[in-house]
Amino acid sequence: MNDALTNIKNKANAFWEGKNKKQKFWFLGISLILILGIIVAFTLSNRTNLVPLYSDLTPSETGGIKENLDGRGIESEVADNGTTIMVPEESVDTLKVELAAEGIPDSGNIDYSFFGQNAGLGMTENEFNVLKLDATQTELANLIKKIDGVQDASVMITIPDDGVFVNESTEKASASIVLKTKSGYQFEEAQVKSLYHLVSKSVPNLPTDNIVIMNQNFEYFDLKNDENLQAGTNFTTQHEIKKEIERDIQRQVQSMLGTIMGRDKVVVSVTADVDFTQENREENLVSPVDEENMEGLTISAQRLTETYTGEGASAQGGVPQSEDSSDSLGTSYVAGSDGNGDYEKVEETINSEVNRIKKEIIESPYKVKDLGIQVMVEPPNVDDINSLSQQSKDDIVKVLGTIIRTTIDKDSAEETLNDEDINNKIALSVQPFNGKVEFKNEVKNTVPVWIYIVGGILLLVIIILLILFLRSRRTEDFEEEEEMIDVSAEVPNLNNETETEATLKRKQLEKLAKEKPDEFAKLLRSWIAED
Repeated sequence: MNDALTNIKNKANAFWEGKNKKQKFWFLGISLILILGIIVAFTLSNRTNLVPLYSDLTPSETGGIKENLDGRGIESEVADNGTTIMVPEESVDTLKVELAAEGIPDSGNIDYSFFGQNAGLGMTENEFNVLKLDATQTELANLIKKIDGVQDASVMITIPDDGVFVNESTEKASASIVLKTKSGYQFEEAQVKSLYHLVSKSVPNLPTDNIVIMNQNFEYFDLKNDENLQAGTNFTTQHEIKKEIERDIQRQVQSMLGTIMGRDKVVVSVTADVDFTQENREENLVSPVDEENMEGLTISAQRLTETYTGEGASAQGGVPQSEDSSDSLGTSYVAGSDGNGDYEKVEETINSEVNRIKKEIIESPYKVKDLGIQVMVEPPNVDDINSLSQQSKDDIVKVLGTIIRTTIDKDSAEETLNDEDINNKIALSVQPFNGKVEFKNEVKNTVPVWIYIVGGILLLVIIILLILFLRSRRTEDFEEEEEMIDVSAEVPNLNNETETEATLKRKQLEKLAKEKPDEFAKLLRSWIAED
């Protein structure tokens, strides 16, 4: 063993002594860089990766968990202003199970399990009622926390005292709830309705009207039931419709002008006057079938003709006069005299059918009575307002006029809108925008930039050292080849020697000794034995 070590040591010393100063410098530099790289890689690979064990904790809960972990000798770290505790990634699942078995985290709130653990006869009725109310609030808050979008919940329930007499009316309970919602989360109407019914059914004698729900930003979540809709439709719904009309027109104009002028060079504002009058009416119309002659369609016709011709007949004519002279209207009846006379009576009855139209009309629930569009445009050259040509201004006004003309209800207008009326509803302003907000694009890297810089420098140094080392090796090999060439030039050529039978045998013996030493040894033994 010692001989092997001594041999290795001697070879190392010989290798080191055979190098010049430059080669020794590069060899040490490369070795040092490799050692440092190995140390850095080993350090990074053995660094403990901490991940959250619990989040959104109270300071008391964080302190209890931290104390428990320190007692176990487990590395931990507190983050997010004391609301999150971090532990090694490989220990998360095990710690959650073990801490849950110990009842950690413990919020200190009373739930229904308290009564099973602390049941006794020494509790008064008032104490029981207080604990029951606290447990109800805690359980209700835990139910609300399970709803998507809710991070935490605080519940306050007020239950009135029961009356002394039976005939006394019982007051209603009330509840106030404060939610901690996720940033940017929008609750749908169905979720809000479910939340109200969850609270109402969890507490006896608690109507939804006595529940108030708000979040940490003082935003109220109102329940839109049928009664509230009937009371608030006249304002809320109409206001939403008006905003929707203005928003649609604003987006249309902003998109159109932004494509031409630039997205950040146009600002549009729209104001609309909407008529929400709704009219239901029924119309019964009669019109002739033949409108040109004002005649209907003949269904049936009856014509009677009576004629009489004779002698001695008294031809009757005129209008009979009433027996009462006082009722006379200035007409007279003259009896015909005896003699020849003719009598003719024609009676015609025609039944015609006309067009009967019945219309039940429900007018549109809203109409745009008036519309105003205000547009501010930044000129192409900010320092020169006149850089926006008059032709461009006229084109913008023309486009806005077309939108107003097609949007305003024709029946609502008292008179036809002319170009002057349309232009009065348009306000175009050209001026530079001094209130632009420029946002800086912040790039967040998970790995610090200096690590990339140091790694790149180390890689570059290693490449340069390798190139220089290879060059030095090539130079050494070239020098050695030149020395060998010089030495070979000084040695005389042995091939010029005259070959004889003795020299030929000697060469064969040398070749046999090099290639097959065992046979050469046998040959020597046989020669010695013969001698």
